[in-house]
Amino acid sequence: MGSPLDEKLSNVLGGRTAAAFSRAFGLETIGDLLAHYPRRYAHRGELTDISHVPLDESVTIVAEVVSVHDRPMRAKRGSILEVIITDGKGLLTLTFFNQAWRSKELRSGVRGIFAGKVGEYRGTRQLAHPDYELFDVDSEPSSTDAASWAKLPIPIYPATSTVASWQIQKAIGVVLDSLDELPDPIPNSIRESHGLIEYRMALEQIHRPTEDPQWHEARKALKFQEAFVLQLALLEQRELSRQQSSNPRVAMPEGLLEQFDEGLTFILTQAQVEVGEQISADLASVVPMNRLLQGEVGSGKTLVALRAMLAVAESGGQSALLAPTEVLAGQHLRSVSKVLGPELSAKLRPTLITGSLGVAERRKAALAVVTGDAKIVIGTHALLNENLEFFDLGLVVVDEQHRFGVEQRERLRRKAQTPPNLLVLTATPIPRTVAMTVFGDLEISTISQLPVGRLPIETFVVPLAEKPGWSDRIWKRMSEELALGRQAFVVCPAIDATNTEGELEETQKVTASVDQVLEQLREHPDLKTARIEAMHGRLSGEQKDSIMQAFAEGRIDVLVATTVIEVGVDVPNASVMVVLDADQFGVSQLHQLRGRVGRGTVPGLCLLVTQAEQGTLGRQRVEAVATTLDGFELAKKDLELRREGDVLGSSQSGGRSGLKLLRVVKDADMIVEARAAAEQLLVADPKLTENSALREAVDRRLQPEERDFLSKS
Repeated sequence: MGSPLDEKLSNVLGGRTAAAFSRAFGLETIGDLLAHYPRRYAHRGELTDISHVPLDESVTIVAEVVSVHDRPMRAKRGSILEVIITDGKGLLTLTFFNQAWRSKELRSGVRGIFAGKVGEYRGTRQLAHPDYELFDVDSEPSSTDAASWAKLPIPIYPATSTVASWQIQKAIGVVLDSLDELPDPIPNSIRESHGLIEYRMALEQIHRPTEDPQWHEARKALKFQEAFVLQLALLEQRELSRQQSSNPRVAMPEGLLEQFDEGLTFILTQAQVEVGEQISADLASVVPMNRLLQGEVGSGKTLVALRAMLAVAESGGQSALLAPTEVLAGQHLRSVSKVLGPELSAKLRPTLITGSLGVAERRKAALAVVTGDAKIVIGTHALLNENLEFFDLGLVVVDEQHRFGVEQRERLRRKAQTPPNLLVLTATPIPRTVAMTVFGDLEISTISQLPVGRLPIETFVVPLAEKPGWSDRIWKRMSEELALGRQAFVVCPAIDATNTEGELEETQKVTASVDQVLEQLREHPDLKTARIEAMHGRLSGEQKDSIMQAFAEGRIDVLVATTVIEVGVDVPNASVMVVLDADQFGVSQLHQLRGRVGRGTVPGLCLLVTQAEQGTLGRQRVEAVATTLDGFELAKKDLELRREGDVLGSSQSGGRSGLKLLRVVKDADMIVEARAAAEQLLVADPKLTENSALREAVDRRLQPEERDFLSKS
């Protein structure tokens, strides 16, 4: 017998209402609806701040009617009913066309909940034809219950223009009334040890609380359940991946890896050595490696990955390095060949495969891959081409994992005859609980040290909103660095006025583009002799590679670019990074861009130029980056400024969050506790055969698409 949570909404609410919920929110079952939790709670006795309602967004507010006025329309027949509501500070206009009858219920002094899309007419913000639900004045208590009536929590749900918050509330009430017993997925011993109320009571109290402490208590129980079920799913998947078998890849004494290490002109950091030992142990096992390697920009992750490739090559295996851009793939090939040296390069034949290769070049490269002559294969999405075959693919390295979808990584892994080892690299530091939640089925390694000799980068915010006169000083400061024989990056969020490559918000206006800035800098009196070129996503792979090589060799002084240079570009002589309209980039993106300078023996300087005013979200991002070089601290700050992505779906950033109540930074301690409890339970009951309600909850959490995602990640 299935769970009541799996019953179709149409069976309880009727076909028309169920269809509306499906269209508006994608809700199909009773469980889906009950997990559509209130966004916040209002009270009848309070008013909601309406002074900053966002334009073009659907809002739900508690307010009081101030005045009602019915007037004829000027251009055509009919009338407009204008209702002014207030929160005691600001005013908002409600407009109804040809609905004068509403004035009988929308009277001065009446309070209620109003919902609609915020528009603007002649400079005044308004809700046209809003939905509303008025508080029943006639039923208001007149004596001792008045205070409790005024404080009774009103759940405010995420709503749309077609389904209002109170419609959701009423539908959930119908569903709750129809539910009998509901098995609790959390075992009694775990629930009691964490002081949690039962699942059925938690649902009742989060949707129909009679006082504020009830919904606080309910949120705690439901958050823990969400964390617990998710961690169980991740731990189960990790165990499944460990049941696969792979060919051990062991570095031999006096072999390729030892030869490579002896030729290094520098000493590995302790963190590189420790992570290298973890990876060596993984490769030597019959269980395929599934490891996430995270570390700061410039911490030497690629070198660690290359040492793993050498171990694989000693057993005759091949390694594939998947890079997000042709610029980075080309640079990886050059840097790998350089650090290997002529002798090892001849043995391993590092081979590049990108979409811009000519037919003859691609055929030659593909032949080296299929025969096994190319032990190291570096490329972009072209590696995923179904016509490309490997002789013995033993290791897949994914650089900057957030740039690739799960399907893309899986297509590369399928090219191996036996399950290959997987090493995922990211220079976007991930807080521990985020990694535990998003990559809970992977082993996680961290390189926290920078190589000896790396100089710190000075970062400054250039606030043009308050200091417009500082604009010219940016270029004077850059010219001073050029005069010392150094080079500079200038990053813009757009190629031209119509084409963007940054993480722009829809409401933001682009002011800096590569085309415009290139022209401006070439005409600047302090940069007359500077060799300035542009690079962006519209250029061909060959053009980008040529420009990048010229910049790396010192034949270009200033590179004006989009974020195409964000990842992996290594020019030790570059000392200045100027990011224009820095508020239009994300925290992690700014940190990545900053990491392009200070990579050699000269100190780095990063100027974050912004016209965003103090207190805005964009300004907060910029200031956060300027205050610290600690990528892990910035990653936490980034998550505080924006919601997490879908942790069990293919969109790991942006879009709808896969988490309901849980927040991986705010609820870090709870996630750690839930994972520990999940690990203990799986030791005692590996298949959850003694916990059928929990088994159902995990299976329900892992819909086919999400289970497929986990099996591939």
